[in-house]
Amino acid sequence: MPNNQGERHPFLDDLTADAELTSSVLRGSVIGRDKIKLAVNTVGTFYASQNPTFLETVGSRLFLEYEAVLTSGESLNAVVVVDRNPDGSVPRVSVRMKPLGAVLSLAANLRGALSDQLPEDLFL
Repeated sequence: MPNNQGERHPFLDDLTADAELTSSVLRGSVIGRDKIKLAVNTVGTFYASQNPTFLETVGSRLFLEYEAVLTSGESLNAVVVVDRNPDGSVPRVSVRMKPLGAVLSLAANLRGALSDQLPEDLFL
């Protein structure tokens, strides 16, 4: 979800320095604000379109669902769970995606784009 007219990103702007990202497209966790921003922004480059379908905050968690079409033409559905600290900062983000074919395509693209910038054991 790009920032338009100064809107804040639902979580990237609030990541703690040592935040953790887990995702269906990764074998392990991405740790650290800058690495998470890199990973999330890179994933976005493989989206031809993205349409939010649900956004709700329950207690200290934000739930975001969206549908996307990959640049390969495959459809993808995702649920993002963002944990917030009492001060609003974000220590954890979890992104779960389906179906498996689109997840594997996205994972391969992510490996190709980031294997020289993030640890090799993160990638599927």
